[in-house]
Amino acid sequence: MTDTIKIDLITPDSKVGPLLQKFPQLEDVLIRMSPAFGHLRNPVLRKTVAKVATLRQVARIGDVSLETLINTLRRAAGFKEEWNENDVAGASEGAPDWMQNATVAKSLDARPVIAGGGHPLEQVLKELKELPTGNIYLLITPFLPVPLLDLVKKQGHQVWSRKNDEGLHENYIRKGDGA
Repeated sequence: MTDTIKIDLITPDSKVGPLLQKFPQLEDVLIRMSPAFGHLRNPVLRKTVAKVATLRQVARIGDVSLETLINTLRRAAGFKEEWNENDVAGASEGAPDWMQNATVAKSLDARPVIAGGGHPLEQVLKELKELPTGNIYLLITPFLPVPLLDLVKKQGHQVWSRKNDEGLHENYIRKGDGA
């Protein structure tokens, strides 16, 4: 395999699970980069989230620049070629209009679920399904759950997240029509 082909494995759209299978030494590198990446040691999250999470999503979860993440991983994998961040979308600036005067109808603090080795996805989807259209669901997590949020967006819900003063992520999900 040539160096160019291997480098293609470490791009913004590379999936974490397959990347760690190909380069197992990168797990420790990731965990040193951000405390949020320590969740990779959770077997349930490793089997579920890591299979679908891209490096682009992981960078947001760990609050690490995408360029830093990719280039650190490339160096650790033995590549010399660097990746340059061009037009990566920035973080959302402020609360969307639907959050103005919004009342949370249902909430879940997922920290105990995650700490216990579980994943809140099934519970979140079940509780969202039970909410009336337009209602707000609040999911509190110790890291930004990008794959979960991307999934609920694909289902037609609106999402907005912010990091609170305690360093926790408050993920607001507004139930969409027909979802």
